[in-house]
Amino acid sequence: MVARFRLSIALRRRRDFTINPLLRSFRTPAPTSCNLNLQSCQYHSTNKPTNAKSSIPRISDAGYQNMAMSNRMIAKLSREGRIAEARRLLDKMPDPDVIAWTSVISAHINRGMVREARELFDRVDAKKNVVTWTAMINGYLRRTNDVSEAEKLFNEMAYKNEVSWNTMIDGYVRNGLIDSALSLFEKMPVKNVVSWNTIINTLGQCGRIEEARKLFDCMPKRDVISWTSMISTLSKNGRIDEARVVFDSMPERNVVSWNAMITGYAQNLRLAEGFDLFERMPERDVPSWNAIITGFVQNGDLERAQKLFNDMPQKNVISWTSMITGYVQDGQSEEALRKFSRMQAADGVKPNQGTFVSVLGACSDLAGLSEGRQIHQVICKTVHQNDAFVVSALINMYSKCGELGTAGKMFNDGFSSQRDLVSWNGMIAAYAHHGCGDEAIGLFKEMRNLDIQPNDVTYVGLLAACSHAGLVDDGLKYFDELTRDNAIQIRQEHYACLVDLCGRAGKLKEAFEFIQKLPTEPSANVWRALLAGCNVHGNTDIGKLASMKILDVEPENACTYMSLSSIYASTGRWREAAKLRMEMKDKGLKKQPGCSWIDVGNKVHVFVVGDESYSESSFIFPLLNDLHAKMEAGHVIKVDQLMEEDFSVG
Repeated sequence: MVARFRLSIALRRRRDFTINPLLRSFRTPAPTSCNLNLQSCQYHSTNKPTNAKSSIPRISDAGYQNMAMSNRMIAKLSREGRIAEARRLLDKMPDPDVIAWTSVISAHINRGMVREARELFDRVDAKKNVVTWTAMINGYLRRTNDVSEAEKLFNEMAYKNEVSWNTMIDGYVRNGLIDSALSLFEKMPVKNVVSWNTIINTLGQCGRIEEARKLFDCMPKRDVISWTSMISTLSKNGRIDEARVVFDSMPERNVVSWNAMITGYAQNLRLAEGFDLFERMPERDVPSWNAIITGFVQNGDLERAQKLFNDMPQKNVISWTSMITGYVQDGQSEEALRKFSRMQAADGVKPNQGTFVSVLGACSDLAGLSEGRQIHQVICKTVHQNDAFVVSALINMYSKCGELGTAGKMFNDGFSSQRDLVSWNGMIAAYAHHGCGDEAIGLFKEMRNLDIQPNDVTYVGLLAACSHAGLVDDGLKYFDELTRDNAIQIRQEHYACLVDLCGRAGKLKEAFEFIQKLPTEPSANVWRALLAGCNVHGNTDIGKLASMKILDVEPENACTYMSLSSIYASTGRWREAAKLRMEMKDKGLKKQPGCSWIDVGNKVHVFVVGDESYSESSFIFPLLNDLHAKMEAGHVIKVDQLMEEDFSVG
């Protein structure tokens, strides 16, 4: 009898340590009253040793084996997404334990079936522990964003551990309730390092740097994540020197810490110090290389970025996308397309959302319809075909390649089920690009009727559409509407659009007065829009003033000299025009010659201003001369020809 009793105790102890380690780690106290099951045996073995005189009935070895087997099968079915089968198995079990209940409830939550999970959770016979409660709370926070229901459950919990508290704090953060997260953090009876890291990182992302730093200094124990998070927070908010002090104070660093510091230097335009740190790294991973390459790309140093890219021992999609984006931003769209082709030939590297958006931008810049269509075919074979930003880039590409019908079809048909603000903005911008002001306004009204709130990008496209279509009154009305919308911050692009609108309509004096009353210093683009209007309408006084403002910011801008020279020439002030051209020559400034191209029969034909080397030039120039003779605005043509020929700079 004694031998049998010892064997029974040994079996129980062994089973206590083979229960799901995740469930065991929570060490939840036993319920005040519950049916006997494997989990309750664990509680008793943890909190109170079992003895031979216990009044708790025992389960046979066969019962334990059947329950453990059922739990393993339920866990397997849940992982595979076979929830209905897992549910049927749960219902067939004579007395499922808390492990089985938690597995099935969690499976429903992971599949987004929160309502069905709650029905199981609320059943009278459901067995729950802290893991089950925390899973249900997490479901409401992550799957349905129902913070109030999660709060109710959290407050009803009889016992909470650190994971429960951290889950609720993270839920507040995800839903933008930062003060609620901070308040709950302060109420935590025991805070672990995850709790501290979550709240410090959140405060940093919200720009509440002083609070984040104060909490960081109060931390009883910090891990490498704590230090790295503080470095990133300070760097992103321009306090790079303070971030370096934190970095140098770290008791131990990993590669992520080094990468955070290098990225901080890149973000703050201090590439020399970032590169010095990169060179001193004890070990580098792919993100290390990507951080420094992206830094050089963002600072316009493509040559050094390309050299580092070539030296990389291993490249991933971020490496390729950084270089493609850099070339597009630098106006080297053809090189960006070549990079994309090489990327596709690389083993194991698949384009992501950013890659497609950048390379479609290159196609838009080049008006490369055939290349854009090929990339569209590639996109259709990926998970990114319904991505809002990718579809918006496709709409923009087709629009700039002259395929407005295709762009409209993509918007109206292919993306109707997932239309969001990005796609609406893309289509409004497409109409603006083609001067379809009425269509852009109609789309804007339709968007408002569907309760989709416009943002700053929406108004840039709308104002540009009004400007290009000459809809002055509509443009002024929508700009006034923008100024009264406190939810949208007015940017320099909006001011430039309004100035362009007035300039095209010949209201140059009003545009100039508007610029003088701006609450912020006008950008070069605002003055450039005014100069363009002066060029069209021959206003030399305001044009000269605008050009001087631009040259204060961009003294080497040849286009500004050319525009002002053109204004002088169009009003017969040839001496001033010639003087400007001589000034350009003395400074070594040259305007990039105009260039255009067409794709005929899978062959690109390129035309450059003044170039007579094209094989069909002998036929083209007589035709152009004939067209010039028949055009009503022949005087303007003569002025332009005079500017190109008589005042050309060698």
